[in-house]
Amino acid sequence: MSEHRYGPTGAGTVLLDLGAQTGALVLYTPEDLAGAEIEISPDTPGTPRTHAAVRARPAPSGTRYAAVYEGLAAGGYTIWRDHDTAAGQVTITGGQVTSSHWCGRSAGEPEVDAGQRAAVGLGHVLDEALPQP
Repeated sequence: MSEHRYGPTGAGTVLLDLGAQTGALVLYTPEDLAGAEIEISPDTPGTPRTHAAVRARPAPSGTRYAAVYEGLAAGGYTIWRDHDTAAGQVTITGGQVTSSHWCGRSAGEPEVDAGQRAAVGLGHVLDEALPQP
């Protein structure tokens, strides 16, 4: 992960490329990861990693912090804590938005919980995916 400072994402500024073999990932994080760039990679050996920045994402029920990865080919992915350490695994399904949560669990347990969601608007995903405080 690397850190940059980004402002919040306004409503309607994220477009998701969803198709029969293409999905998206919304990775929710704690607020203290705002600005971090988190890498993911397909589970196929030798494939390059991609990254997205964690940003404040306003939703009707309050601000969430998340990195959004769009246009991902369906299949398994590794989420990376740093260059050498995996934080967890997710499976991307074509035509769906997968939501995962960066949990910061104890050593030896995965740091990311994944869940599948049908394709919906990102504002709905952001508003409904996390429990209300």
